[in-house]
Amino acid sequence: MYDQWYYTTFEEDEYSAYPEPCESPPVSVNNLEHTTTAAATTKPRIGYVHSAEHLFECERLPRIRRRCLLVHGLIKCYGLLKSLYIIRPPQATRNDLLTFHSEDYVDFLETCESAKDLETTDILDKAIEYNLMDDCPLTDRIFTLVKHIAGGTLSAARALTEGQCDVAIHWEGGWHHAQRSEAAGFCYVNDVVLGILQLRRRFERVLYVDLDVHHGDGVQDAFCGTDKVATVSFHQYEPCFYPGTGDCKDVGIGRGRGYSVNVPLRSGMRDPTFVSVVTTVLAEVQRRYDPVAVVCQCGADCLSGDPLGAFNLTADALSKCLSFVQAWKLPLLVLGGGGYSFANVARCWTKLTATLLGVNLDEEIPEHGFLMEYGPGYELGVEPGRRPDLNDSDYVDGVVRAVLSQVRHMDPP
Repeated sequence: MYDQWYYTTFEEDEYSAYPEPCESPPVSVNNLEHTTTAAATTKPRIGYVHSAEHLFECERLPRIRRRCLLVHGLIKCYGLLKSLYIIRPPQATRNDLLTFHSEDYVDFLETCESAKDLETTDILDKAIEYNLMDDCPLTDRIFTLVKHIAGGTLSAARALTEGQCDVAIHWEGGWHHAQRSEAAGFCYVNDVVLGILQLRRRFERVLYVDLDVHHGDGVQDAFCGTDKVATVSFHQYEPCFYPGTGDCKDVGIGRGRGYSVNVPLRSGMRDPTFVSVVTTVLAEVQRRYDPVAVVCQCGADCLSGDPLGAFNLTADALSKCLSFVQAWKLPLLVLGGGGYSFANVARCWTKLTATLLGVNLDEEIPEHGFLMEYGPGYELGVEPGRRPDLNDSDYVDGVVRAVLSQVRHMDPP
């Protein structure tokens, strides 16, 4: 069912399956395409990374197979593609990857293209060294997969640096755990770091905002020694919760001291408190740091019901946070990330896409090839969870006070 729907909807004619047909075929603009029904120039130009090949390759990520299809399928069935500038991403090059990742790690990914290679002792030892086991298993054609993930985020970042878009979305990106020389937490490549480095070619100060339920450790580690990139992570922080980093006291090193901002939260977090904490902290960061461009990682594992998170959030919370950031009217790179209840991820990122476009969506999900995934309610909303909220006012107020005290010393470099 899924393969048939994928090929007929995405490969044969990218624009044939809209609820309402487009008025004209796409128009090429460098690496962008848009329809004449795209938003007027007075509205933000929203770019959206997509091609059939890119979607097919990113679908091969071991932990999220079928998630990419659900996300794109729901965005498409709501008719949102007609208002987006489609960014056709080339694969990243080897040199692109080397702007952050070590040569040894990239070499290994390039030469070890099959899980069967692990039968060789030397390769198995290297795979263990690079953490290409367990949650990051070596998969066939891994280098091609990595180049697609990185290429999508780099294409989105370039659309911003070249002034082609005001906002660029890459829902297949946002893999924030990968380190310079090893995979981690389902992340084989840190496309977030690569995207930020691309933005830094034009923009003096870049702010990274991480809304994923897990601490954005890989991105923080990459930039913890510089004041040219400020990282702010809102995440669950409790004993035995991955990755175990992101305490308030983790503030960066050297010239970057004070520019790594961590907001550790407890399980059971609910929408009103989360939105209040995020907007309060980000308002002060924006005022003090005065960023020139922003990257927002919107990991949907912070939603209620996610098997790897323990928050009670709905998509409305992320929508309000993203809208708050978009209101700054700065170049904005929006990325995906975690999220392992796939139907809820699709609900969330479709809502966020509509939020960026300034569009309200019907609550009833339109009929399309994946409609059965959204039963029995077939509605767009994500219900709040019922976990006990361990974020009492004393704890939250204490965290916010500590964070704001740090941020008030965060002057622009």
